Formats: sequence, C-alpha cells, structure tokens
Amino acid sequence: MLAHSRCFTRNFGRSLSAIRQGNNVLARRSTAAISTGHPVTFNNSLKSDPRSCVFQIQYFRTSVAYRDEVVTVKTPAFAESVTEGDVRWEKAVGDTVSEDEVVCEIETDKTSVQVPSPAAGVIEELLVPDGGKVEGGTPLFKLRKGAGAPKAAEAPKAEAPAAAAPPPPSAAPPPPPPPPPPSAVGPIPTTMPPVPPVPAHAMDTKPVSAIKPTAAPAAPAAPADGGAKGARTESRVKMNRMRLRIAQRLKEAQNTCAMLTTFNEVDMSNITDMRKTYKDAFLKKHNIKLGFMSAFVKAAAYALTDQPAVNAVIDDTTKEIVYRDYVDISVAVATPKGLVVPVIRNVEGMNFADIEKTINLLGEKARKNELAVEDMDGGTFTISNGGVFGSMFGTPIINPPQSAILGMHGIFDRPVAIGGKVEIRPMMYVALTYDHRLIDGREAVTFLRKIKSVVEDPRVLLLDM
Repeated sequence: MLAHSRCFTRNFGRSLSAIRQGNNVLARRSTAAISTGHPVTFNNSLKSDPRSCVFQIQYFRTSVAYRDEVVTVKTPAFAESVTEGDVRWEKAVGDTVSEDEVVCEIETDKTSVQVPSPAAGVIEELLVPDGGKVEGGTPLFKLRKGAGAPKAAEAPKAEAPAAAAPPPPSAAPPPPPPPPPPSAVGPIPTTMPPVPPVPAHAMDTKPVSAIKPTAAPAAPAAPADGGAKGARTESRVKMNRMRLRIAQRLKEAQNTCAMLTTFNEVDMSNITDMRKTYKDAFLKKHNIKLGFMSAFVKAAAYALTDQPAVNAVIDDTTKEIVYRDYVDISVAVATPKGLVVPVIRNVEGMNFADIEKTINLLGEKARKNELAVEDMDGGTFTISNGGVFGSMFGTPIINPPQSAILGMHGIFDRPVAIGGKVEIRPMMYVALTYDHRLIDGREAVTFLRKIKSVVEDPRVLLLDM
C-alpha cells in the first residue's frame, strides 16, 4: 500500500510539471490538460508491478478565437417605398458598445430605422458624416470586435493596488481655531433707558414751501452683465427628413384636393356610461382598457361601408375612381420627431377588443420608435384625435392619397336642449374634411351623422340601422 502511495505521489508531481510545461503549447494555440473522459488512473492489478504506475495525459487542440477582428456594418435594406435616409449618429469613434446597442438612426420619409452593433467592441471609424444620405447596403461604420473587453477587465485590477496602498502619514494637526471675536452688540440692558426731557418752549417750525428740495441719491450703476439677461437670441435647427416629408405632403394635399369641412356634435353620455359599466369586466377578459377610440374607429368603419365614396380615392394618373371593399383606418399619433399614421387593417371585421389591442400595439411601437414602414403604408381613411391635447374645435387636413379625414376633439360639459329642457351633457365636436372633387355634401353629411348615431347609441351596430 505504501508503494502505491509513493508511486501516485511521484507520478502526480510529474504530471504537474508536464502541465506547467504546457504553457509553451499554448503559444502554439493548443492546450495540455487532463482529459475529462480519461481520469487520472494507475494500474493496481495483481499482475502488474506496483512501481509501473501510469499517469495518462491527453493533449487536445482548441479552436482559434479571432479577437480584434474589424467588421464593416452596412445600412439595412429599406422598404420598397423608401430609397434613402439621413444618418444621425448616437456613438462616436472610440466609443465602446455592447452587442445590439444602437449606434445610429437612419431617418427616412416615414420612420426612423435603428442600426444596432452586431457584436461588442469599439467603434473604429465612421464612414458616413452626421446627416449624410445613405441607401440600402451603404457601409456605415467599422467595428473592432472585443476591443473594449480587456479595458473593462483591467479597471478593477488597477483599482485594487490603489486601495491596498497604505495611507500617507498624516500632517501635523491643524492649530485650534481662534476664539470668536467679542460681540459688538454688548450686554443686554436690564433697565429702561432715560426719557429725554420735554423742551419748555415749542420747537421752531417751517412751512413746507420754505423747505428746499434736495437731489435724490444717484441710482447704483447697472451691472455690466445686465444686458445679457435681456438678450434676444435665435437658433437654427435643420429639419429632419420626416418633418420635411410631412410638410411636403400636407402642402400637396392643399394644392391638389378641393377640401371642405363639415361639423357635427356628439353626445358622449351613453358611451361614457357604457365604459364605466363594463370597463372592469372588459379589462379582466381582454387584459386591456376600454377607451373611446375603439368606438369611433368602429363607427367610422360602419359609416365607410355605408358611404363607399368616402372610402374611395381618385387616381390622377388614369383619371379613375378607385372604390375599396376593405377598410384600413390610419390613426394619427404625435411623436417628438413628427406625426405618424400607423394603419389598422380590415377594421370592418374587428370588434372593440381587437381594435383596442391593435391601437395599443401600434402606440407602443410608436413610443419606442419601432414603427416600420409597413405599419404606415396604405390606409383608406384617417382619424385624428386632437382631444387628447384639449382641443375644442379644428379643421384637419386630408392625408393624401386618401379622400377624407375625421377630426375628434375634447369632451366638455355643455348645456344642450333635451326634450325641450336644458341639460348639461358631455359633448364633443367632430369635423370631417373631405375632397369635394369626389365626395358631395350629401355623402359627407350622411357619413358624419352615421358616426354620430353609432357613438351615441352603440346598439345601432347590432341592429344594422
């Protein structure tokens, strides 16, 4: 037994020596190690010599890790309706980025496309200037993979010796602070001051007219920087591509369409009561809140089916009217970069829950700047809700190439005549701007009254009236 122990100890020491010598193997991109599939063994059979112990070491080669590799990141492919965009850099040369971290944004006519880093590393070079125009496949920047990892690992090691260094010898203690100066107020009096004697004869008085005016003391000079507080400055900011495109399309709509606006008012009492009654059950079943937008979207789809001219469009190229048998409603959403109009498709086959879920999904993507061009393509009718900002009245502008747009406004309590009596009701003004080249006043007014009837009494949808 003692011989076996000595044999194992001697061979184990030799194995450690072999492993230390394996560092030279690492320089050749190979590693020496004990195989997990072949553990340390020695022959302990009766037939073998106890001194003939065998220590098995297996050499295996590892794959080569290509560090500090420089890759060129290109512009992602755009949608068919987008050809180019402007680059807005979020990172600079020398910045360390992690995988999937946004390096730049490409602003197109309809949306912004984020370009993430394909791997962790350091920005080596920017190939396009800030604000430069790019197309799909254009090289954007060069990334050196893994270059930022060693720096991050060395930082804690550099801090450790500094923390372990002994503190420098403390200097001589500072002298004690001087005693406070004696108070200038003096001791508190304990007796009343003497009353001055009253003169025996009256004091000489002068009339007011005899008193000569004295010059007022000169006002203190204004500080030298006083003029800077009232300075009137200006700043110029370049319009982004989306804002330019919005301005161009709105002006084209004014120049092309013969726009006319008709108005009506909606009593929101019934829809408000319905929302209060069923909002908790609706939230519990569909896991989403019930709002007013779904009622107007559904009412608009119902009215568009009833008045197909409002859902149609003029093809100026062929001079034809295109009637659609589907309803895709664009919902205008205000974002910091401009107005976007994601589309709710096939609204005619949706219920309130489907509409609310779609609106919530599109709104979440708009807030995160994740709307794709496909989310905003198409649309046969638009709804703009200015009531969320407190608007009371307004005339919306048509979103070309559509033919009409519905403008919603704020809900305010107003006195209205109900059955010969004046009652306070929550009322909303609604406006319909339409292209008078295609839609006549009869269709426009009928369309708006249909929306009014559905919102005021949703049972109209069930009865198909």
